[in-house]
Amino acid sequence: MVDVAEKIQVKDLTVTYADIPALRSANFSVYENEILGIIGPANSGKTTCLRTLNRLNDLDPRYRFEGEVLIDDKDIYRKWNVFQLRKKVGMVFALPTPLPISIFENLAYGPRRDGISSRRRLEKIVEQSLQSAFLWDEVKDKMNASAYDLSGGQQQRLVIARALAVEPEVLLFDEPTSALDPISTGKIEELLINLKKDVTIIIVTHNMQQAARISDWTGFLMLGELIEFGRTDKIFTAPSEKLEVNGISGDHIQTVRKRGYLLR
Repeated sequence: MVDVAEKIQVKDLTVTYADIPALRSANFSVYENEILGIIGPANSGKTTCLRTLNRLNDLDPRYRFEGEVLIDDKDIYRKWNVFQLRKKVGMVFALPTPLPISIFENLAYGPRRDGISSRRRLEKIVEQSLQSAFLWDEVKDKMNASAYDLSGGQQQRLVIARALAVEPEVLLFDEPTSALDPISTGKIEELLINLKKDVTIIIVTHNMQQAARISDWTGFLMLGELIEFGRTDKIFTAPSEKLEVNGISGDHIQTVRKRGYLLR
């Protein structure tokens, strides 16, 4: 029995590009302050699903959708404008995307755009965001240095801090560790687990072990169809017959179990 509120509801969501289906009648909910991991093979609709939740497909003339996406019971395509939505719903991509300016200015950019001009207030926001992203101790003495001077893992945490600076309620992550080494990957995973006390998180990952490590819920997409959705411990210990046929079975489950990745 789920005892937390539904933050996001996806109802009968179908997405096509030039009439070619990318998602087919997807239905699922994302609960407040929990992590949903979306897994599946390449070209299964994972990134399409994520981009739809942030309306990143709006300017693609091939894009069509049917169904509803609700955040706090408000339809994001009918009740939100895109600027309101993206303040509430941040997104982090596979490759780090810092701006070509200083570390401080990367963090101050969003708050300034929202009308905050006080230097003291900006400094407080910057420090809090970097603290939340586990990066403050590493950069506090070089705030005027270029963000490009940071390592790849540090840049990705900087991007996460930049998203946090505008106080989102939802964060979307599209393969956020795919370009990182194992140590940096571990730091990002620890960060996400820590962040869920403040935000609701959806992560697309090709790594099923990563989904098992950090997700409370897991959805498995195959050829645009959400063929399984449920608590992560159930998905990885008692997958349905349909899911076994399509990829989570045998060696995958044994690997997850043997390496101790199931935390719940």
